[in-house]
Amino acid sequence: MKILITGGSNGMGKGVATILAAADNHRHEIILLCRSKTNGEAALHEIEGSTGNRQISLILCDLAKLSEVRKAIAEIRGKHAHLDALFINAGLGYAARRIETEDGMDSHFQVNYLSQFMLTLNLLPLLEKSPSGGRVVFNATNFGGISWDDLQMQKRWSFEQAIFQAMAAKRMFLHKLHSAYGAAVKRPAFVGYQIHKTVWSNQLNIIPKGMRFMARIAKLFGSFISIEECGQEMEPLFLEAQNDSLTRSGKLFTWKKNAYREIQENPDILDAGAQDKLWKLSLGLCNDVETSRIASELSGRAKGR
Repeated sequence: MKILITGGSNGMGKGVATILAAADNHRHEIILLCRSKTNGEAALHEIEGSTGNRQISLILCDLAKLSEVRKAIAEIRGKHAHLDALFINAGLGYAARRIETEDGMDSHFQVNYLSQFMLTLNLLPLLEKSPSGGRVVFNATNFGGISWDDLQMQKRWSFEQAIFQAMAAKRMFLHKLHSAYGAAVKRPAFVGYQIHKTVWSNQLNIIPKGMRFMARIAKLFGSFISIEECGQEMEPLFLEAQNDSLTRSGKLFTWKKNAYREIQENPDILDAGAQDKLWKLSLGLCNDVETSRIASELSGRAKGR
């Protein structure tokens, strides 16, 4: 299978990439989408060295810049005739203050959600061509809501609320995609996954000392898992048969008692009117002709059923 992972140089993305690269006698091709060339190349070489898989490649893209997202989409389309899976994972965590991107948006909203909204829509045609059945797995948590009157959080901001809003937006996007495809013959699966414990990752190096101290204490009590354990937990979501993947589509899962368990979704996230509102707002913020064309075509299919 050919699997594209956003945020593949660190944390959950790197853990999933490592486990998938080692699976099934190294037959899976892994594409890492990363902001930093240095970190991306280091992760690529480390994964190659630890797994023996030489089918690892790198796409550079700063998700805080829509211009780079467009370039990455063009590069992926130019190099690959299809994709089997997409892991929507990259995201900003702790930040001391609100940072606005060159596109005029809150960086958490753009990096954690909007740029990956744009990326996903533009890669749907490649996922539809998957001989194994395409699937999109979202790194998501069951928290948050949309600040409709302050979407870019200019009036009131905290890094926690910024993260939670992006998570809510990702889940609304997931459900919107699932509904748009319906029972179409060539349809990818759209699955949300909430890791059951906090992942011990490089994010812990940038948080304040007090928070870092508390995290180390929590680790002693088993509140964290390694990035490799995270990858092992999520591996089946990428490699299972398409029929199994489709039964999960449009749902959010976690791991409990050695099995995947569905998490009941917040009614506000499932509201079709709210999903449509966010969809339209997101397309307007992307301001991209090809993204709007794909979205219109998908909406047309849904109305034509």
